[in-house]
Amino acid sequence: GKGSCIGSMQALLLQHGHSVGTFTSPHFLAYNERICLAGQPVADALIIDAFEQIEAVTADISLTYFEVGTLAALVIFYQASPQVMLLEVGLGGRLDAINIIDADIAVLTSIALDHCDWLGDTRTEIAGEKLGIARRGRPLIIGEQDHPQGFAQLVTDTGANALWAGRDFSFSSGELFDCQLSKQKSSAAGSLSFTQLNGQGLLPVNKTLALQTLVAAGFELNQQDCAIALQQVRLTGRHQQLSYRGTEVILDVAHNPAAAEVLAANLAPSEGRTIAVAAVLEDKDWSGIIAPMADLIDDWIIGEISDSSRARKGQSLLELLYNAGQQGRLQPSVEQAFQLAVDNAAATDRILVFGSFHTVAAVLKIILAEV
Repeated sequence: GKGSCIGSMQALLLQHGHSVGTFTSPHFLAYNERICLAGQPVADALIIDAFEQIEAVTADISLTYFEVGTLAALVIFYQASPQVMLLEVGLGGRLDAINIIDADIAVLTSIALDHCDWLGDTRTEIAGEKLGIARRGRPLIIGEQDHPQGFAQLVTDTGANALWAGRDFSFSSGELFDCQLSKQKSSAAGSLSFTQLNGQGLLPVNKTLALQTLVAAGFELNQQDCAIALQQVRLTGRHQQLSYRGTEVILDVAHNPAAAEVLAANLAPSEGRTIAVAAVLEDKDWSGIIAPMADLIDDWIIGEISDSSRARKGQSLLELLYNAGQQGRLQPSVEQAFQLAVDNAAATDRILVFGSFHTVAAVLKIILAEV
């Protein structure tokens, strides 16, 4: 939900006339996608200049890929001076490069078992790492409603002013949704309602988190402008619906069991078959991803991610698919898996591409090449 929340906040702020810088990861087609001003990827020259500034002062200090990228984004933002910086935390939170910034407000969208080798084997441990972005005395917006054991105490220990989904603010579901928000904790405390907002595309929970975050940060929001912004906001690879050679294609970066459950719940009924094109990285719980999707997929075509050394072997994916009682076919690459899906799709069939940013990016390149 991090990318969806930031995408929604960016759309809302721009619609209200504010200048915005956003830093997100990963990218799909070009590195520039990670660093945006006014909703547009920055030019190569700005990134190169930022890299050169960093190199000039780091000397023999060893920095990771993500640390350099984070510093580059901050250099660009401090030069451009947007009114708001929206920074997506990468792996975890407590030790993430982004956490060098003492943010005015923090958002914890969800807590799921992912990156367990780094973050811990339980949702409680992972929550502790994610809460590392919270700051004492500042707002902390919590979207997760299925709280792991001991979560309330972990939140209390941060000293942040927490606003909880389901308690301090709420939202409905459906194609049109309503939400009830909590005003910033101050003498002006109270509630604020928004009605008949667009619930398609990005999930209502993430759009509501964006609204609640901006309200808690002190922004004045107009109902009509919010409705326009949330009607228009779309994100690459988040239940993105496209057409390729007359076949409906749905792209979704769902790469863990929790995301797969959300994808399954929001997959509309289809007249024809649903053909899955899937591939994941080595550290992903493929069996957990299969489980919520199994009853919705008519034909599995497994590819292998070719642009990452962390790709899970296709044969391993196929074996776990069979263990789950599913039938599938294996192709050497995601690109070839997608092509086979297109060749086998009837007029009423749809192709669902999911499992990784790498998986979606590979197919997106094919589709955009013919636009």
